Amino acid sequence: MEQKVMTPEEKLQSLGFQLKQVRPAAGNYVSHVRVGNLIFTAGQGVDEFHGKLGKELTLEEGYDAAQQSMLNLLSVIKYELGNLNKVKRIVKLLGFVNSTEDFTDHPKVINGASDLLVKVFGERGRHARSALGMAQLPNNTSVEIEMIVEVED
Repeated sequence: MEQKVMTPEEKLQSLGFQLKQVRPAAGNYVSHVRVGNLIFTAGQGVDEFHGKLGKELTLEEGYDAAQQSMLNLLSVIKYELGNLNKVKRIVKLLGFVNSTEDFTDHPKVINGASDLLVKVFGERGRHARSALGMAQLPNNTSVEIEMIVEVED
C-alpha cells in the first residue's frame, strides 16, 4: 500500500496550525516581492507576544512568537503561490528579537521559526539564518522575521 505524502498545508494542520489572511502592511510597502523564482518577504511581527525577551517574555514565549511570525510569513507565500507545494527551498531567514541588553538567546528564540519550517518542508526547509537582538521593534512586537524563498518556475 502506497503512503500518501502530506502537503505542507496538511503538515501544518497536523501540527495544530492554520494559516490566516495576510496581515495588511503597516506602511508604504508590500508584503513581498517576487523576482524570478525568488520571493523576498517584508518582515512579519506577531499579533500576540509583545514586550522584551528577558523582561516581559520568557524564552518559551519567544519561541512561540517566532512560530507565529513564521505562520504569518507562510500566509504571504501561500497568497503569492496559491499553495505551499510550489516552495522549492527556504533560502534565508533574518530574525529580529526585541530583547533586553543582557538577553543572549536570540538563536533559541528564532528556532521557533526554523523548527517549524523543517517540520513542514523537511530538507527543503533547512536554510541560512541570522538572529539578532534589537533595542525595540515596531509596536513593541517581540519578534520580527523576514525570509527569502525559492519557488518552482
